[in-house]
Amino acid sequence: MQSQFSAQALERMHQTGVIAVLVVDDPRRAVKVARALLAGGVSIMELTLRTSAALECLKAITTEVPEMMAGAGTIIIPEQVDQVLNAGAAFAVSPGTNPVVIRRAIELGLPFAPGVLTPTDIDVAVHAGCRELKFFPAEQSGGLSMLSAIKAPYAHLGLKYIPLGGVTTANLESYLRDPDVLAVGGSWLAKKDSIDAERWDEITKAAREASAIVEKVRAKNHNV
Repeated sequence: MQSQFSAQALERMHQTGVIAVLVVDDPRRAVKVARALLAGGVSIMELTLRTSAALECLKAITTEVPEMMAGAGTIIIPEQVDQVLNAGAAFAVSPGTNPVVIRRAIELGLPFAPGVLTPTDIDVAVHAGCRELKFFPAEQSGGLSMLSAIKAPYAHLGLKYIPLGGVTTANLESYLRDPDVLAVGGSWLAKKDSIDAERWDEITKAAREASAIVEKVRAKNHNV
């Protein structure tokens, strides 16, 4: 089974290591956030569809900050796949595994990573055509020990995981050292209060700290 993501996209996710996950309701601020993250070395973000202006924000980022790989999150109905693709999304993710949504993403050629938490979720996602899976909520459900347990029966398939939920700079390195973790999703990189107060330097600083951890892990793995 072939990945929905291109080899280039997978390599970029692996090297970047962290995907900034954010909620933003103002297109101007969305562009500023994207630029602040880039300044700190984070070039991939997931814009969640949790506000009425989310699609407009996504479009602003893909138009004005093309060097940012911008995806969409909280895709829970098939119509949203069409909407985010029209807004320029490079990929999409969902909190759970819905075969109907996955089918629409595959039909339109939009790389998709569904949320999984149990072996059944993984089984459904794999049979629906997915090889990259979002492990959510990561820490709240048992963290790396839980991930290790549920992924074991599927190890021979070469699946890759993107843990999200409770990941911070404190445990980022541990997650990245798991060979099956493609990248991690982090809402700590661009917190809502920082965005609302337009403290872009805080976002750049958080991105830079995360990027340094990624670089350390990837360099060490490369030298092994």
